[in-house]
Amino acid sequence: MKLPRTLALSLATLAAFTMVGCSSAEAPANADAKASSFCPNGELKFGIEPFEDPSKLEPAYNVLAAALGKELNCKVEVQVVEDYAAEVLSMRNGKLDLGQFGPMGYVFASTKANAEPLVSFGTADGKLSSYTAGIWVPKDSPIQGIDDLRGKDVALGSVGSTSGDVLPRYGLKTAGIAEDELNMNYAGGHPEALLALTKGTVDAAQINSQTLASAQEAGNFDPANFRQIWKSEEIPNDPITVSADADPAFKAAVKDALLNLAPADIQAVGKFLDVSPAGGLIEVSKETYSPLFDLASTMGLTEDDI
Repeated sequence: MKLPRTLALSLATLAAFTMVGCSSAEAPANADAKASSFCPNGELKFGIEPFEDPSKLEPAYNVLAAALGKELNCKVEVQVVEDYAAEVLSMRNGKLDLGQFGPMGYVFASTKANAEPLVSFGTADGKLSSYTAGIWVPKDSPIQGIDDLRGKDVALGSVGSTSGDVLPRYGLKTAGIAEDELNMNYAGGHPEALLALTKGTVDAAQINSQTLASAQEAGNFDPANFRQIWKSEEIPNDPITVSADADPAFKAAVKDALLNLAPADIQAVGKFLDVSPAGGLIEVSKETYSPLFDLASTMGLTEDDI
């Protein structure tokens, strides 16, 4: 069954290169006098998928970008893209120098934009962080397990999202539930799916552990009033990538700079990724995300699915 998409997503092709958030982290004061050889155009563009409200993401990523710019002696501009597909297209067309992708977004960016993962987000004890997808229902719902979702209204997040789309659908598939046995709709994002559940407009909704942590901290979600009826395996957190075709010296410099960032530079971003307290960034490779490539193959996903 081809799932319905939100109006915003139906316009994704037209908006592919439109950035809904754009802000710059200043380079060091002496940047003009001592221009970085890795910053020939005066700045680097760092794309972020819209996994949270851009007005909340931008301040957090500006802290990280400012620290990265200091390491590279170059201004780093943060761009929160329109949707998942837009970031893949922007990197493929050379509009981004760096891009942070959700794990499934990276799978497509790897094949369609030749994205190469450099680092991801580490815990305070130096391990690669992870998160989980989940499906939640109200506490007093008659739905006791995933099998009870047949015939129910279920809110997903956004098309192409690892935890907000692909993994919940995989959970349903492995439970033997066909997608045409229930009414699934995309709410337009993780916060929107959570809101649909709390407002009672759906019977169940996907809520990943990252959104859950952010919503609890903001006082927007009380787990005592809801139940989780399904939970995924652990998912390695988002990679920060560059084009594999980039100058090897540039890739090495960016990786070194990212690995040298202090946990304090990453802490604000880490809160959105359920990594708190945050550690430093951790080196990753394509192999780190091999389970996501397997998942895409199992689900028969193509570029059209983002």
